[in-house]
Parts: sequence; C-alpha cells; structure tokens
Amino acid sequence: MDVRTILNEVDTWPVEDRLQLMEQIWEGLDDQDKAPELTEDVKALLDRRVASLDANPENVMTWDANKEYVRRPR
Repeated sequence: MDVRTILNEVDTWPVEDRLQLMEQIWEGLDDQDKAPELTEDVKALLDRRVASLDANPENVMTWDANKEYVRRPR
C-alpha cells in the first residue's frame, strides 16, 4: 500500500483516532533517536517562539487545552 492510499484512509477516521496515530508516530520517531535536521527558517521560528515565551510566560495553553481545542467540532 502506498502512502497516498494510507493517508486517504486515515482521512476518513475520526479526529481523535488521527490524533492518537500522530502521537504514536511522533513517539516512535523519538524512540529512534533520529531527529531531522532543522532548516534555518525553522530554527528562526523556534527562536522567535522561545523569545515570545520568555517575554510572556503566562501566555500559554496546556497540552490538554490544545487537544480540546483541536478536537472541537468546526
């Protein structure tokens, strides 16, 4: 089965199942200790986000709040 076929099938799943799949894939990548190289654009974006967090540490959402937001029907 090719990747496009798999993605088309996954697109039919409920959001909660897709999020669970993403989390499992992400954790599987972490287990392999093979982080991809970051581009300069991504490094700059992360630097801006860290600076924003340092400047406004109270302006954050918890992981649970983020998951709830993503799972809300639109």
